[in-house]
Amino acid sequence: MSADSAVVTMGQRGVFTMPKELREAYHLETGDAFTMLDLGGVFVLSPQRSQIDGLAERVSRRFGAKPTALEEILKAVREERNRYGTDR
Repeated sequence: MSADSAVVTMGQRGVFTMPKELREAYHLETGDAFTMLDLGGVFVLSPQRSQIDGLAERVSRRFGAKPTALEEILKAVREERNRYGTDR
């Protein structure tokens, strides 16, 4: 395991075991809740509740636009990622 990544294996019923080094480093305990975002096959796991919808709403209000849903943000991220991949 490097400092930036860890290999985990999915077990029965979709259960992952977080490496002990990460659990200890971030003071994670049994029962802690996580937010998982699917960015088109790239999974982001955070021990904090997702604040993306709230942040998007605040940014949209600041610029006078209609609040943007999380799905719209993720769609735009996927489109940009796909565009980046074809422009190389």
